[in-house]
Amino acid sequence: MKALVRWGATLGLVGSTLLGTVFIGNVPVLALPEQQIKEKLDAVPVYLITNDKGLPLSRPLPDGQNGQKAGGSVTGVYLSRQDAQAFITELRNAKGKDPKMEELVKNLQVTALPLGVIYQQLQQTKNQPNRLVFAFKPVDQEIKGAMDLLRQSGQKVEQFKSVPLFAVRFAPDQGYVPIKLTANNQQMIPLFLSKQDAQGLLSQVKQKNPKADIQVIDVDGVIDTLQKKNDEWLKQVVLVPSQESREYIRTLPGNNAPKTPAANPNNSRPPATPKK
Repeated sequence: MKALVRWGATLGLVGSTLLGTVFIGNVPVLALPEQQIKEKLDAVPVYLITNDKGLPLSRPLPDGQNGQKAGGSVTGVYLSRQDAQAFITELRNAKGKDPKMEELVKNLQVTALPLGVIYQQLQQTKNQPNRLVFAFKPVDQEIKGAMDLLRQSGQKVEQFKSVPLFAVRFAPDQGYVPIKLTANNQQMIPLFLSKQDAQGLLSQVKQKNPKADIQVIDVDGVIDTLQKKNDEWLKQVVLVPSQESREYIRTLPGNNAPKTPAANPNNSRPPATPKK
């Protein structure tokens, strides 16, 4: 299910499905309680463009847009704070704005919030016909990196309609590489939002596992798996934000962003890679 759409630079929608469809429907078994799913997603900051009152910039959905009834609205969610700020700059530099738009653009700002908050909002409003729809704008460099890896693996891809995640495996037919968190020595399975971070882990693993590689997955597929599967290893999954977001987290009072963790390539019983 490709349920994330990308936010275009001209307030247009690219893609044919909406994030909200990821979380709609009854599932027979939950691998994790909803609160634990939210907590996993909370590790990832996302960025909205808001006015001086904290209300997100949005536009109305036309009647019939992506199956929605008239009256709903859509707002962009950026994975990069810099991308969100660049879009504000683009709006401010646009010529020919009417006075109301001029005043609106002047007060725009970038507001960060955890991805889990958006997940929770969607859960709470999934049955509301006029709910706010979130359209995601992944980092272009990560989209390109994901498509390059998919093509290298022999897949024919023209576009990637989701937010990519990068997981390091011992080999294409083996499990994910776990890491140890120094705080409690607990083994976790990292899913990176940055290809560069995954590449750093891969370089450590390849020293003893030459067939190790990076698997490209997507955020909505991970959420779908967390909702439907009942595998114990899913409790070990942790999302690792990009370096840009980790640096932003460090600026927040009382927060320390996680460092890119070290691999544990000697693990003799890696968790099984799920079938796609």
